[in-house]
Amino acid sequence: MKKISLVAFMFLFIFCSVSAQFSKVGSSGAQFLKIGVGSKYQGAGEATAAFVNDAYAMYWNPAGLVGVTEQQAVFTKVNYLLDVNLNYFAYAKNYEEIGVFGFSATVLSMDDLEITNFENQNGTGEFYSASSYSLGLSFARQLNAKVAFGATFKYVGEKIHHLRSSGIAFDFGTMLNTGFNSLRMGMSITNMGPKMSFSGSDLVFQNTDSSGVSVTSEKKASSYELPLVFRIGFAYDIDFSSQSVLTLLSEFKHPNDNLEQGSLGTQFAFDDKYFLRGGYKINYDEEGLAFGGGIKTKIGEESQLFIDYAWQDFGRLASTQRFSIGFAF
Repeated sequence: MKKISLVAFMFLFIFCSVSAQFSKVGSSGAQFLKIGVGSKYQGAGEATAAFVNDAYAMYWNPAGLVGVTEQQAVFTKVNYLLDVNLNYFAYAKNYEEIGVFGFSATVLSMDDLEITNFENQNGTGEFYSASSYSLGLSFARQLNAKVAFGATFKYVGEKIHHLRSSGIAFDFGTMLNTGFNSLRMGMSITNMGPKMSFSGSDLVFQNTDSSGVSVTSEKKASSYELPLVFRIGFAYDIDFSSQSVLTLLSEFKHPNDNLEQGSLGTQFAFDDKYFLRGGYKINYDEEGLAFGGGIKTKIGEESQLFIDYAWQDFGRLASTQRFSIGFAF
């Protein structure tokens, strides 16, 4: 088992490092996959790779699912920029001696918009909608006392009016307890998959050739890459007392469509019930400061309720507020 865990850890590290080094910098599609979920993690500046330990691990680092001891269900609603809404739901269950299995669903939606063209710049009276979604199945297992490994399979889809695009993607992650006090390290690579492209009736056109015969033609949409992201992060706990714990967080991130980025964050926990968080994102176009808080309370003999809030600064694009709720049972 030690050999297996070492091989798995080294394989993921090498693969992620190579992917990060040679990833092409450029545009990618399915940008909704880059909108983080879980107010607990936004409030800490999204320095999550070594910190995530609940059902939200299916988004950040699937290896963190090993932190689910029984069953857990979580939900996040994001009031994003320009009246765009993102909803995330996840459920995870721990099966002893096997591992943790989970299911997640992400749905991005917006209000209908009126179609305009050159002749009708104030609107044609016809409306269109756009939406995106991702469905994921995850598995994580504690390989030994120090190493955990996790993976997620995702089905991704997007729709704009009569155009649709779909594809698959994979996430892989690992977590390592370094053995140095409480220092933990986490790594993940997310949204790894083939290119996607749009198709549909909006690409079909009726033309007339030189002889006056009607000809049907279809434009071919260019394919686009998914937003591949490699993360490596660290977490370290400082115990002030038996009830007070300060967690220091850091993360380095390499996306395939931008420059390298980083995050610094912290969480102060009192009595494992009350939480204050803060963080800062480095080398982002608009995002920067973040803060938030949370509470955990019992709602029965064996059930717990988690409520979290986060505020994030988006510079010239104002700010976003996020709320999350979760149950452990």
